[in-house]
Amino acid sequence: QAFAGYLTEQDRSPVTIRGYISDIRIYAAWSARAKGEPFRLPDWSASDMRAYRQSLSEAGARPHTINRKLAALVAYGHWAVQTGKLAHNPALNVRNVESVPLAPKWLDKCQRAALVRAVENDLRLARQRYPRLWVMRLRDAAMVLTLLNTGLRVGELCALQLNDVQIGERKGSLVVRSGKGQKQRTIPLNGPARQLLNEWLAVRPEVSGEALFIGQRGERVGVRSVQRAVERAATAAGLQNVSPHTLRHSFAKALLDEGVTLEKVAALLGHNSLNTTRIYTTPGERDLEEAVAKLED
Repeated sequence: QAFAGYLTEQDRSPVTIRGYISDIRIYAAWSARAKGEPFRLPDWSASDMRAYRQSLSEAGARPHTINRKLAALVAYGHWAVQTGKLAHNPALNVRNVESVPLAPKWLDKCQRAALVRAVENDLRLARQRYPRLWVMRLRDAAMVLTLLNTGLRVGELCALQLNDVQIGERKGSLVVRSGKGQKQRTIPLNGPARQLLNEWLAVRPEVSGEALFIGQRGERVGVRSVQRAVERAATAAGLQNVSPHTLRHSFAKALLDEGVTLEKVAALLGHNSLNTTRIYTTPGERDLEEAVAKLED
């Protein structure tokens, strides 16, 4: 609990705090098994950290996962030093696991088109067969296409307020006020996003709250509802393992493929560093297939 309070003071996001706490508990459980006694801060050493890193690697954990767990322990060590529980941080100089960077999963142009068609077909069928559910299906369609055309994080989408969206005849924008690190940014809305958002706003039930996307009882839509909407649309499109974050990756990759500069993509995504955005320049599986196929020409 004290460590969680420290992370809160460091302005870490709730998701990061939960992840770090979970990683610390996992490490403590591993230490107890490896040493045959409960984990104690005074006995924590760099050799323990190296042994833990090795055990994760032997268990088949991916480098990204291992390095994330090490980062949690580095933060834990910083807290222990600052609070006088340790003289030095035993996790500080333990090297990360190096790996060849992997491209994130994204949808290519044909897959994005298939997703849009699935959303449109679902809306048409819902209007014909399920008139009582049609409004919620329209909400789901607006959420899916907003994610696909803005690159929002799912939490940012859920946090949107009515006054965060401005839509005119030929242009529009939305303001992200609850971005990662409490950064605010403005994202232009293209035609498809404007159209569906306008349709949703025209039928959105009148409730006391100001949330842009709401549930059947007028409550702010939750992350799980957005995930289900994306999963349903993806399944209808014949796509597997598609999440809201996949749509964020797809937005970024599509922009870069169209020649948009890395700086502009970083600004739209709300990235602090261009290095974070450069992951989208890493060739994906389809990129490599197309490269090899050129030998057939």
